[in-house]
Amino acid sequence: MLHIILFGPPGSGKGTQAERLIEKYNLFHISTGDLFRSEINQQTELGLRAKEFMDKGILVPDEITVGMLKNKVESSVDVKGFIYDGFPRTIPQAEALDKMLSSKNQSISALLALHVDDDEIVRRILNRGKNSGRSDDLDESIIRKRMDEYRLKTSTVYNYYDSKGKSIKIEGIGTIDEISNRINQNIEGLIC
Repeated sequence: MLHIILFGPPGSGKGTQAERLIEKYNLFHISTGDLFRSEINQQTELGLRAKEFMDKGILVPDEITVGMLKNKVESSVDVKGFIYDGFPRTIPQAEALDKMLSSKNQSISALLALHVDDDEIVRRILNRGKNSGRSDDLDESIIRKRMDEYRLKTSTVYNYYDSKGKSIKIEGIGTIDEISNRINQNIEGLIC
């Protein structure tokens, strides 16, 4: 069972590449934002607990998020693995995810980090902003702040999995196909 963490700053191409990986390897995409919305809409116990925190503007505790992830992993049959997008963002979240997977005799296969230089990210997001309807996609200073925030908060997770030999940097510049090929080469190495 593959468990891939897809990492990269906003505008690095995670969404595009996730779609390709889902199709090619029959993986299930888990986005924490989508997970929260789904659990809240279905009014599950975890969803209602998460909503209480969200309504107060407080981060949802890790045990609730991990509980949602566990439910999603256990309910997703006939898949060959999972892509985690937007999780884990902190060391405690990474440790909780590892513990949850370990209880199923599974583990993270790899953290794939798309590396794209800052100027290219700004160019991509400004271009995306023409159609996204998001005002934060049209302001370069906000885009750069989001990139700094990403690096500040997530670099420790990259290092955590790197210390386990599981972090892989993928050059995120080139055509979509070129980037996909780089990712696929690394995943093929995990499958063999």
